[in-house]
Amino acid sequence: MSSIDTRSAFFPRSRSTQTESAKNNGQVNEPQQGNSPDRAAEITGRTSSDAKVSIPEGVKDFSRIKKAALAAPEQDNSEKIAKLKAQIQAGTYEVDYDGLADKILTSEY
Repeated sequence: MSSIDTRSAFFPRSRSTQTESAKNNGQVNEPQQGNSPDRAAEITGRTSSDAKVSIPEGVKDFSRIKKAALAAPEQDNSEKIAKLKAQIQAGTYEVDYDGLADKILTSEY
């Protein structure tokens, strides 16, 4: 087996970097922090067209509507429900057939 270390020095505190510093008589080369300005400009140039995200207006509208609905106070319909139940049990509830037909047609088409 060869004594040449082919691992990259990507991880600054890895074994290969530590062995290199030991070979250099204890002189440790500090890793460079961040990218150089030239490299940062190159990365920005390459990724500027790929890193854009566009959100459709419909999704934005849905988000606004959802936030408004969640922020709205809860409605208490228990009185209305109790009134309707009483009317149904008493046999006095009358169905609005035209309104029902309109709702069915609008939900189907």
